[in-house]
Amino acid sequence: MSESKLHADNRDSVEVMDEKDILLNGKLKRYFSLIDFKANFGEPDSSKLLSDVEPCTSIFEEADGSVNPQAKYLYKNGSRFENSGNKVAIDEINFDGGDHILYKGHLLNKSTTISDIKGLFPNAIKHIGEMDVFGEGKLQVIQLREDYNNVSDGHVKIFFKNGKLHLLHWWFPC
Repeated sequence: MSESKLHADNRDSVEVMDEKDILLNGKLKRYFSLIDFKANFGEPDSSKLLSDVEPCTSIFEEADGSVNPQAKYLYKNGSRFENSGNKVAIDEINFDGGDHILYKGHLLNKSTTISDIKGLFPNAIKHIGEMDVFGEGKLQVIQLREDYNNVSDGHVKIFFKNGKLHLLHWWFPC
């Protein structure tokens, strides 16, 4: 199933994965400080200025559309975080790198299967699709809403590789 068909089919039937219900590695909410990042992960494996990557949106974009010129992506264990000043937010979790999340008390990690996720998000699993992901190839994917009131245009994509949880990415349209 193409990404556009996945989005169209799921608009009204997809469950929500609210960031308030997630704890990265059982400790961190989606938004935290740079001090918390370093306390929990140490130094990043690498970083790139957003201005060098040129994403179409930024988690910490100002109301006028501007972005701190020093804002950057921090990479650790294959996961990606956005950093602006002392603020950090999770952008993408790579479960194969050892990171995990607690979601409403459920441990989700690289051993979590599609069947396990079906228990949490049965409607989304009914509409599982396939997406060609840069550097990864074709992966199975489900899409979840970000909030219960459909305020956000963004959504959460959960990717599976070989039937197991692989990536979780917060996606927002340009």
